[in-house]
Amino acid sequence: LSLMDLMLVCNIVPKMAVNFLSGRKSISFVGCGIQIGLFVSLVGSEGLLLGLMAYDRYVAISHPLHYPILISQRVCLQIAGGSWAFGILDGMIQIVATMTFPYCGSRNVDHFFCEVPALLNLACADPSLFENLLFACYFFMVLLPFSIIMASYSHILAAVPHMHSAQTRKEALATCSSHLTAVSLFYGPAMFIYLRLKRYRTPSHDKVVSVFYTVLTPILN
Repeated sequence: LSLMDLMLVCNIVPKMAVNFLSGRKSISFVGCGIQIGLFVSLVGSEGLLLGLMAYDRYVAISHPLHYPILISQRVCLQIAGGSWAFGILDGMIQIVATMTFPYCGSRNVDHFFCEVPALLNLACADPSLFENLLFACYFFMVLLPFSIIMASYSHILAAVPHMHSAQTRKEALATCSSHLTAVSLFYGPAMFIYLRLKRYRTPSHDKVVSVFYTVLTPILN
C-alpha cells in the first residue's frame, strides 16, 4: 500500500508542480499514455488491496486465534500479488484502448493530469461504446472491493458488542478507524466521479474531487 501510494503521488504531483511553476501546461502524447497506464494500474490495485485489507481486519478481530493460519505469509503474498496483477491488467487494457483513438482538433485536456474520460472528450471517433464498457468496468472495480469491505465490517460490527471488556472493544474499533478513513477518502470521491453518467459530469467538479484520491489520500496513508 505504501509503495502504491508513493508511486501514485510521484506519477501526478511532480508533473503538475512543474506545469504550475513553469506556466508551460503541456505533456507529450507518450507521456500522457504512461501517466494514464500508471494511474489506472495503481488506482485499481489500491482499490482491491483496501478491500482485501478489510478481510484482514475481520479475521484479526473475529478470529484472532486462527489469524496466523487464515492470514499466513503465503496468503499475504497472494493478496499483494493479486492486487498488483488486477490493477496492471486493467491499466494495460485501458491504455491500449484509449491511445488507439484518433485525436484531432483541440489538444486541451481539461484536467490537471491525463485521465481516460478527459482524454476521450478530445477523440474524433465516437467513443460511446468504449465509454459504456468503461462505466461497466469502473462499476465492477468499485463494487467488488466495496462488497468485501461492507461484508467484513458488517461481521466486525456484529462481533464487537459480544466482546467481554470495554478495552477490547475500544482496541478493535481503533484498529479499524485508520482503514475506514482511507477507504472513505478513496472510495467516496472515486464513486462520485466514475459511477456517474457522462451527462452529469462537469470538469470543474472532477478536478476538485480527484485531488482526494490522487493526492490527499496517498499522502495521508
